[in-house]
Amino acid sequence: MDFETLKTRIPDTAKDIRLNLGSLDRSEHLTPGQLWGTVLAVALATRQADVIRAAMGETRKRLAASPADASAAETTIAAARTAAALMAMNNIFYRSRHLLHDDTLNQVLARLRMQGMMTHGAPQVDFELWSVGVSAVNGCGMCLESHVGKLKEHGVRMEAVNDVLRIAAVLFAAASVIDGETALAGV
Repeated sequence: MDFETLKTRIPDTAKDIRLNLGSLDRSEHLTPGQLWGTVLAVALATRQADVIRAAMGETRKRLAASPADASAAETTIAAARTAAALMAMNNIFYRSRHLLHDDTLNQVLARLRMQGMMTHGAPQVDFELWSVGVSAVNGCGMCLESHVGKLKEHGVRMEAVNDVLRIAAVLFAAASVIDGETALAGV
């Protein structure tokens, strides 16, 4: 599956979402690996099967244009999957701590294994961008602040962060519309 097929699932009542989905690849601020890694990590965060399949198809197609690119593409794909998995855990944990506003709790060690954040094999800036996208979908302000702070330390421009947030918003909306239309089909 790819995004062209996915767009056919989005009705005219959500035409803006369909059009935005068609322009996800328009970014002057993200490298192809950053962009398509974001697309895949965020799609995984939406938990919507067709969005995930389309994102994987597009990511493979866009990053593995030649045999020489295939290895780098697979590294990006694996690292984006790691970002989605770790942020699924961390976003729940740190969002909960943040919402509880308990200084004592915030001093307790997390005791969560997160070695994948350092052993993913992708450039660290890319991983941070993917973590921002997933954290946006999962609504964790604490993780958003942490990962954007790291990006600023690396000199990443806020236009790149904006592109990641745009991708997260569009893919989440597409997933919501597709799930809604699937539910309405039985009415």
